[in-house]
Amino acid sequence: MASKRDYYEVLEVDRNASKEDLKRAYRRMARKFHPDVNREEGADERFKEINEAYEVLSNDNSRAAYDRFGHAGVQGAGAGPGDFSGFGSVADIFEEFFGGFGGGRRRAGPRRGADLRYDLTIDFEDAVFGAEKEIEVRRPEICPQCFGSGAEPGTEPVRCDQCNGTGEVRRVRQSFLGSFVNVTTCPTCNGSGETIPNPCTTCNGRKQIQQARTLKVKVPPGVDNDTQIRLSGEGAPGVDGGPPGNLYVVLHVKNHEYFQRRGDDILLELEINIAQAALGDEITVPTVDGDEVLKIPGGTQSGKVFRMRAHGVPHLRRSGRGDQLIVTHVVIPKKLTPEQRELMEKLAGTLGKEVVAQGEKSFLGQLRDALGDIFNSPTD
Repeated sequence: MASKRDYYEVLEVDRNASKEDLKRAYRRMARKFHPDVNREEGADERFKEINEAYEVLSNDNSRAAYDRFGHAGVQGAGAGPGDFSGFGSVADIFEEFFGGFGGGRRRAGPRRGADLRYDLTIDFEDAVFGAEKEIEVRRPEICPQCFGSGAEPGTEPVRCDQCNGTGEVRRVRQSFLGSFVNVTTCPTCNGSGETIPNPCTTCNGRKQIQQARTLKVKVPPGVDNDTQIRLSGEGAPGVDGGPPGNLYVVLHVKNHEYFQRRGDDILLELEINIAQAALGDEITVPTVDGDEVLKIPGGTQSGKVFRMRAHGVPHLRRSGRGDQLIVTHVVIPKKLTPEQRELMEKLAGTLGKEVVAQGEKSFLGQLRDALGDIFNSPTD
């Protein structure tokens, strides 16, 4: 047996506890010590101990034997399939291992609740620096009136007469090839093994109600589109005392007005005029940390990339940050004032007319190469 402790002590109930008291205590203890929820050392053994105690005390015959003789009266309750000592009759044996005559399997025990999903849209800056958000999740909750039994307080579910508590209906059909057994879910109890004569007036016997819950979500710095944040135990409640599922918050990041993200680097496209490109300049540019001054050297070509170290997105699972990459675009004016045209003509006269030699790349070819190398060899 998994334990020699007093079963009433294990479930933390009095010796005169009712079946409803036992069921509530079992569900509470099972949720607390289920291995999927409690990772502490010894939780697994404690969970087995709780199941063993409830298995004995929830059955009238085995509970009476335990109350009279202690653990010696229920020695077979924790034994293997070949050990039937401690049972009063063959019917008890079938009841314990098969749910009654008819060969049906035992109904499933506590089951983990379903995982849920919530889609959360955040700003670009929230993805960079992190944030704390409040979300409202509408999810199933264990009914506060019947505590998940589905029955009106003061009453309890009863064993299904059609399947004798197995949750299954077996029909044997004879044919010239022999006997065939057809196993289907019991239509009366829908596989639960129980019926509820007096359904709870709050949940109408469904054991759960839909309820809105406000939760806080901590968004870590460096997240991106489709990053998932797990909120353990915030999913759907478990069944028959099983642990709840998890809630997965899936993030969606809004596009920024002028920043673009490439991995953990932030890309900014900067337009400069031909005078700034030719003569150089100091330009104030935006970053996620605020405005910074960027020095443009004379002779800057379109496609030139400047790197601002550690002005990008924080790395999600390690220290440090990406960079901000600034791609320059030299803008050619479409219209010139008479004064600008005169000055440009004078400049053109001093530059001469050079022809691109065969084999040399044109300006467009150089620009294409520069843009293609943005992330391979950015320039400081």
